Amino acid sequence: MTIDTESDRDLAEGASVTLKKGEGRTLKKGGFWVFDNEVAAVAGSFTNGGIVCVQDFDGYFMGYGFINTVSRIRIRMLTRRKDEKVTPALLKERVRASWNYRKQVIDTSSCRIIFGDADGLPGLTVDKYEDILVVESLALGIDRLKDLILKALVEVLKEDGIRIRGIFERSDARVREKEGLPRIKGFLSAPFDTNVRITENGIRYIVDVRDGQKTGFFLDQKLNRKAIWPICRNAEVLDCFTHTGSFGLNAASAGAKHVISIDASDTAIEQAQKNAEINGLADRIDYQVADVFDLLPELEKEGRQFDVVILDPPAFTKSRNSIKAAAKGYREINLRGMRLVKDGGFLATCSCSHFMDQELFARTIAQAARDAHVRLRQAEFRTQAPDHPILFGAEDDSYYLKFYIFQVLREY
Repeated sequence: MTIDTESDRDLAEGASVTLKKGEGRTLKKGGFWVFDNEVAAVAGSFTNGGIVCVQDFDGYFMGYGFINTVSRIRIRMLTRRKDEKVTPALLKERVRASWNYRKQVIDTSSCRIIFGDADGLPGLTVDKYEDILVVESLALGIDRLKDLILKALVEVLKEDGIRIRGIFERSDARVREKEGLPRIKGFLSAPFDTNVRITENGIRYIVDVRDGQKTGFFLDQKLNRKAIWPICRNAEVLDCFTHTGSFGLNAASAGAKHVISIDASDTAIEQAQKNAEINGLADRIDYQVADVFDLLPELEKEGRQFDVVILDPPAFTKSRNSIKAAAKGYREINLRGMRLVKDGGFLATCSCSHFMDQELFARTIAQAARDAHVRLRQAEFRTQAPDHPILFGAEDDSYYLKFYIFQVLREY
């Protein structure tokens, strides 16, 4: 069947959801989700994953959104405007607006083009790696419209002379099961070599879009990787949780004398070494497979000191229930990192957990500094790159990456 991305056909199903009195607080503050315990009633027939009207307890119109009776997130909002029907043409305009925004704020050779709620397309992520798209669909409603949205995206990119060579789906996250969806991975186009070459900050990478973490590469750190360049000139650098080597490669490209890059994954280190080789930087970077929590105390015992220590760990928590344990992990790793920094050297540290908010992360780092008997002078605070926009009113959904650069001082 041919997909008409310009159609004005109303995709809503005619059913309406009424909220309980006093509920919908997140929605009223600008958020995009309605939870199952906030719904009083559903009137009319609908298909799970379909688009329904949402109204307050008194009948006040609140918008249109996807419904999913399997998920705790019962409604994911698409629009708040009563006169704005959800049509294929509207979705294409959302896609075009997302692309136009990226063109204004970031290098688009490789970038995130669609970032879920922040782009008005809840549950959908699309990353562009040169002429390849990688899609992750995490919600039932958007999954039903995935083909339409991807076709619209290919058409919008073609308007700018960009021809997409292939599309790969990485909808293999466990969270799909909460939506009643199977975890899937595979081609949405003719097959292609899934080791895709990209260039970021002048550094070349091989991105494994089939088996790499998430969609293959952490595009959200693009500008943070560039931010370490000034502090890495002529420096001895320790790069922890290196994954595919990106921070270490940026340090070496900036003129670091020597870099040690560490990761617990043999596969990640093997990929990082390949990336170093294709950039002619292998002679300045030593790679080591090790658990960072075990290695840092050993380096401290040996009396090792570095001009720059970089901490880019995976999220230590993916729920509010484990936030105390996560804070303990962040405190420990930052304390160890600080002790390895020379007086006057620098610590670059981050958290990519939604639940480790900026205030808690800052308190945790401050506690680590007290325990390490150092003072921190903040040089920079950054968040995710602007192709992963933070949407005010929905920060809990869109704001996750916190990145600090500190000078570490022992003299006062």
